[in-house]
Amino acid sequence: MKGHGQKLRREPARKGDSIMKIAVTYENGSVFQHFGHTQQFKIYDIEHGEVACTQVLDTEGKGHGALAGWLSEQKVDTLICGGIGAGAQAALADAGIRLYGGVSGSADEAVNQLLAGELTFEPDVHCDHHGEGHHCGENHHDCAGNGGCDIRS
Repeated sequence: MKGHGQKLRREPARKGDSIMKIAVTYENGSVFQHFGHTQQFKIYDIEHGEVACTQVLDTEGKGHGALAGWLSEQKVDTLICGGIGAGAQAALADAGIRLYGGVSGSADEAVNQLLAGELTFEPDVHCDHHGEGHHCGENHHDCAGNGGCDIRS
C-alpha cells in the first residue's frame, strides 16, 4: 500500500477515567510489521491519559484471526500494528478493538504519539499479499520500518 498516512488530529477515545489498554505488535523495541505473525505484544495500561505500566506478553503461538480473541482476553481495547490482513481486521472489529495500522518505528513512541493525538497511521492498511517470499518489515512494500526505544514500566 502506498500513501502518506493519516495523522491523528485529536485525542484517541478513552475508556473514561479507568484503565485503557493499548497493545502493540512488538519485536526488539519496534512495532512488528506483520500482525498475524507477531510473537509478542507490548501491552500499555493507560490511566488518565498517561502510561501507568507496560508488559511484554508472548502470543503463545496464536496467529492471525485468533490473536483478536487473545487480545480481547487481555482486555485490550486499542491495537497499534504494521501490516494486517482483512480477516484479522474484521476479527478485531468484532472484538471491539480499535485499530491503528500501518505504523512503524518505536513501539513506545507510537503509544506516546497516540496519546498526544499525533500518531501517523494508515486507516486503510492491508497486508493481503501473503505468500512465499513475502516479508512484512523488510521494505518490500509499505508495511515496513524499524526503530528502537527504552522500555518503561
